[in-house]
Amino acid sequence: MIQRSMLSAVLTACALSAQAASPGDTVRAADFGTRPGTYEDALPAIQRAIAACKEKNAAVLVLEPGRYDIWPEHAAEREYFISNTSSETECPSKVKKTGLLFERMENFTLEGNGALLVFHGKMITWVVDDCRNITVKGIRVDFERPSMSELTIAAASDSVVDAAIHPDSRYDIRDGNFQWYGEGWGMKHFHAIRVHTADSTYWYDNWAPFDRSKAARTGPLSVRFRGNFRNRKFVPGDVITVRDPIRDHVGAFINRSENVRLHDVRMHYMHGLGIVAQFSEDLTYDSVFVVPRDNGRHIAAFADCMHFSGCRGQIKIEDCRFNGAHDDPVNVHGTHLMVQEVLGPRKLRLRFGHAQTYGMEAFFAGDSTALLDAASLKIYACPVVQHAKLVSEREMEVEFTKDVTGVKKGDALENVSWTPALTVRNCRFEGTNTRGLLVTTRRKVLIENNVFFRTGMHAILIADDASGWYESGPVTDVTIRGNTFQECAYNSGSHNYTIAIEPEVKKPAPGNFVHRNIRIYDNTFLQYDYPLLFARSTDGLSFTNNRIYRTGFRPSGEARANIRLEDCIHVKVERNMEKGFGKIEVSK
Repeated sequence: MIQRSMLSAVLTACALSAQAASPGDTVRAADFGTRPGTYEDALPAIQRAIAACKEKNAAVLVLEPGRYDIWPEHAAEREYFISNTSSETECPSKVKKTGLLFERMENFTLEGNGALLVFHGKMITWVVDDCRNITVKGIRVDFERPSMSELTIAAASDSVVDAAIHPDSRYDIRDGNFQWYGEGWGMKHFHAIRVHTADSTYWYDNWAPFDRSKAARTGPLSVRFRGNFRNRKFVPGDVITVRDPIRDHVGAFINRSENVRLHDVRMHYMHGLGIVAQFSEDLTYDSVFVVPRDNGRHIAAFADCMHFSGCRGQIKIEDCRFNGAHDDPVNVHGTHLMVQEVLGPRKLRLRFGHAQTYGMEAFFAGDSTALLDAASLKIYACPVVQHAKLVSEREMEVEFTKDVTGVKKGDALENVSWTPALTVRNCRFEGTNTRGLLVTTRRKVLIENNVFFRTGMHAILIADDASGWYESGPVTDVTIRGNTFQECAYNSGSHNYTIAIEPEVKKPAPGNFVHRNIRIYDNTFLQYDYPLLFARSTDGLSFTNNRIYRTGFRPSGEARANIRLEDCIHVKVERNMEKGFGKIEVSK
């Protein structure tokens, strides 16, 4: 009996060793029950493997190649207030379902080996929260039923449209009424973008004529719509992509974390805002592709692809590709909070201005800040925070280390400490009806050797505002070099500048310039139209040694200046090579 008990104990210890990770060990998810290709819920087994890594400080979690399905029933739930997502009315609860959840972990790598994670329902696919030194690599992410629906125009007249429904887009027809639906969700509100596949352009559209028409199946994935389609100008091959505009989740979330690296990550579809990094520092995204899988879909991102709000340190985005976004591929910014009340010479009550951004702590003790007039964006004081407190989901109170004079209700406060340096290198931006890259950060910015192909709006926008999205702040050192800009801003009307430096100055202050030191050189511009560059309120702007070629992509508008300046000084435009427009003209 004693020998048998000892043997049993030894066998039990051996069995447990497969699941108990020692410090520095590699843990295999298969040892915890993951079985690729079964379509069963892999999340409980993955959660057990993550828990073992966390408990024993294991360095690597390995997934075997194959398909893993992630269902919402066992997803963790966390309350996250995430920048630029949803208002109290749009999404009252901020409790989110999360797939792979990495909380309070350090020195850890998820090694995916090309594993495909297929998500069901609506959830954040993976979260890195309060972590240090994390690497996520070798994973592919998609949804069984994306929250984006797609149909292709087969034939069209003023009263009849024949369409092919993408197999991933579930639908039903009841009493002639066409309805999109998904796993646990339906659609009541619609935001549509048309993909003109003949020339890879993306345009705002309207789902209303389909919603108001009568529909009938003509095949398993074929539908005939009868209604008023006059002036729609549908072309066979056009793809209508449609979603509910509410951003109730994000694609992935990096929150209050440090030194996070994404390598060889494919996000084939993301529901919500995209990969959002918030109050995190030192982020490296290397070979991250936000592109559809090779299954005929056109959209990979419900909104942005990558979004950085209130981050710091160095952000590096290298060798990445963006194709198929319903909003901007990359947006880097801070957040202006508005002065609601002056509580004393050192104390202010602040309020989040935009409906979709609120609830997060935006200032911390020791942070450097900038106080500014919201209309002119003129900074008049740079106090340091002594204390900061979130007093409600919409309001914060901050107390400074010294008295501040001249503050009034309606002014804005930016957190200067939480602003990142940015490098965007060797990336390709395409397949979007909006901008390619938005940059508003005062640290060093380098944008080099990228391709911007037919972005619907500006390829690069440098903004800053305290009245719309409240996205801060000024830039002070920007280099844009070695890039190729091909036929961008085609859907922007007469304001179709490839690069726009456009702070939202409502009331200029004499002698005040929002942006400084922007250098644009050694780039190639393949332009169908005249506008190259728009700049406002900038001190120190150079546009030199660039090559500009006129193409026949679309008809040009009327002849006008290639570069337009508003309230700019110390501008240098020289040594540019032009072919097809006559000469580079500048208007002031």
